[in-house]
Amino acid sequence: RLPVPKLEDTITRYLNAQKPLLNDDQFRKTEELAHAFEKGIGRELHEQLVAQDNQNKHTSYITGPWFDMYLKAREPVVLNFNAFMSFNPDPKSEYNDQLIRATNLTVSAIRFMKTFRAGYLEPEVFHLNPEKSDTEIFKKIIRFVPSSVSWFGAYMVNAYPLDMSQYFRLFNSTRLPKHNKDELYTDEKAKHLLVLRNGNFYVFDVVDRDGNMLKPSEIQAHLKYILNDNSPAPAFPLGYLTSENRDTWALLRKNLLENGNEEALQKVDSAMFCLSLDDFPIKDLVHLSHTMLHGDAANRWYDKSFNLIITKDGTAGVNFEHSWGDGVAVLRFQNEVFKDSTKTPAISPQSQPASVDSSRAVQKLDFKLNDALKAGITKAKQKFDATVESLSLNMIQFQEGGKELLKQKKVSPDAVAQLAFQMAFLRQYDQTVATYESCSTAAFKHGRTETIRPASVHTKKCSEAFVKELSKHSTEELQNLIVECSKYHGRLTKEAAMGQGFDRHLFSLRYLALAKGMALPDFYQDQAYARLNHNIISTSTLVSPAVQLGGFGPVVSDGFGVGYQVQDDWIGCNVSSYPARNGKEFLECIYKSLEDIFNVLNGKKIGS
Repeated sequence: RLPVPKLEDTITRYLNAQKPLLNDDQFRKTEELAHAFEKGIGRELHEQLVAQDNQNKHTSYITGPWFDMYLKAREPVVLNFNAFMSFNPDPKSEYNDQLIRATNLTVSAIRFMKTFRAGYLEPEVFHLNPEKSDTEIFKKIIRFVPSSVSWFGAYMVNAYPLDMSQYFRLFNSTRLPKHNKDELYTDEKAKHLLVLRNGNFYVFDVVDRDGNMLKPSEIQAHLKYILNDNSPAPAFPLGYLTSENRDTWALLRKNLLENGNEEALQKVDSAMFCLSLDDFPIKDLVHLSHTMLHGDAANRWYDKSFNLIITKDGTAGVNFEHSWGDGVAVLRFQNEVFKDSTKTPAISPQSQPASVDSSRAVQKLDFKLNDALKAGITKAKQKFDATVESLSLNMIQFQEGGKELLKQKKVSPDAVAQLAFQMAFLRQYDQTVATYESCSTAAFKHGRTETIRPASVHTKKCSEAFVKELSKHSTEELQNLIVECSKYHGRLTKEAAMGQGFDRHLFSLRYLALAKGMALPDFYQDQAYARLNHNIISTSTLVSPAVQLGGFGPVVSDGFGVGYQVQDDWIGCNVSSYPARNGKEFLECIYKSLEDIFNVLNGKKIGS
C-alpha cells in the first residue's frame, strides 16, 4: 500500500524545495507558516487522513483526490492534460504504408486487449536486480505462489510488482464532459472500433459475438474502404467539441443528446479506441510533435482513453487522455503493440484484403446538428486554432554523450539532464523557478505519481557556479558540485518512488480540509505555496525501444513542457511553450549547459 508520509518529513521536504526559490525574508515567513501548520491544523488533518486511509485498505489515499483533481478541471484536455508518445517506424520500411501499419497496429492492440482481459498479460514488474529475478526459473516458481504472498517472494529478489489497476480503462473508455466534474465511462461489452478520417466518423465491429477477433484481412478491407471513401469533410466537424472548456462541452453534449444523437454518441463513447487516419505525411520531428500532441481537432476525439494516430506515410503515435491513468500503462501498451506488430505482423505488403462487403460492415455516423451546435463547433474551432497558433514546439538532440558516459563518471543521467534545465533557465532568465518531474508510484496499490522537485539548493549553487562565477572555480570543484547534485537528485527520486515525496501528501491534506468545509489553512494561502505549485518547468522522461518521441503542453501559460530522454549515447529534449517564453532559446541554453557539464566531467576547462 502507498504509505502516508510522516507530517514532519513532509514539512522538511517542502521547506527544502522552497529554499532555492525564496529570499531569506520570504523563506522565514514560509518556514513559520509551515511549522505552525505542522503543530496545529496540519496535525489534525494528517491524523484524519491516516484514519481514513486505514479504513480504505482496498485503495490508496491519493486515488480519490487525484481523480477529482483531473475530472474537476475545467480547462480543455488537449494541450493542458493529454500527452503523446510517437512510435518508432517499423524497421521494415515497406510495412510503414498507412493501410498496412494501421491494420497491424489495430490487430496488435486487439490482441493486447484480449490477452489482458483473459488474465494472461505478464505482470508489470520493476526488476532492481534483473539477473536474479527476470529469469524463467523465477517466473516458474512465482507462478505457483498464492497471490496474497507472491509479492513478498518477489521482494526477496528485489523485484517489485507494479500496480496494473489502471489498465482496464485503456479500452472502450471515454471521459464524458459533465457540469463541474467529468465522468469516466467504460463499456467492455462493445465490440467496435471508432475510425476518424477527414473529420468523418466510422465504426465497425472488430470482434464477433463470441469475442473472437475479425480476420486481419477483413480489418484491412474495412480500413481500405474508409481510406478510399471520398465523402467530403463535414462543414461542422464534431471533434472540435472535445477541445472545448469542459462545462461548455457538457452543455453542448446535452444539446447533442437531446437532438437525436444518442445512438451515434454511444458508439463513439463505447468504442474500443479511436483510430485517427490523417491524410498527410510527416515533414520533420517538429511537425510530428504538433500532429501527435494536438493535430487537427476535426480528426481527433480527445476524450477517448487514447487516439491511435497514423499519418499518410505510416508514422504512428498515441495521444492519451490523462485522468484515467498515467504514462506507465500507456507505455506498456505501446511497447507490446510495437513489438507484436513488427515481430509478428498480421498482414504483409503482399496481403490482399478479404473480399467482404465493407459498405455493409462499416457504418458512417451521421450527427444531427441544430444552429446552437453549429455555432458551438465554430466557436470551439476558433479557440482551438488560436491556441495551437500560439504554441511553439522545439527540439534538440545532444550527440556528445549520454547514459553510458555519465554512468562511467558515476553520476545519475537523470540528475544531469535536470541540472542542465536549471542551468539553462538561470542563463536565460537569471532565476530559479518551481520545477516538476513526474515519478511513478506504481510500486504501490493504486499508486499514481509523485513529484520530484529537481530545483534544489545544490542545483542552484552548481548552476550559479557555471553561469555566473566560472572563473572562480577549478574543474575539480565544478565536478564536485555536479556530483553533489547527482547524489541529492538520486535521493529525491528514490524518496518519490517510495511514496515519500511531499506534494501528494500536502495536496491530500488540502483536499481533506476543503471536503470537510473548513476554512483553507494559512499554510495553503502563502504566496510561496502557490508559486511552488505554478510549475514553470514541467518535465517528464521515458526511454523505450518502441517510442521515438514524447511530449506535452506547458502546464502554465508562462511555462515550458519538457519531454526528454537520456539514451546510451545521446540526449533528446522536446520543449513546448507559449509566447510568454522562448522555447528555442531555452533549448540553446540547455545544449550549452549539457556541453559544459560533459566537458567538466571529461576534465576539460570551459570558457564562459
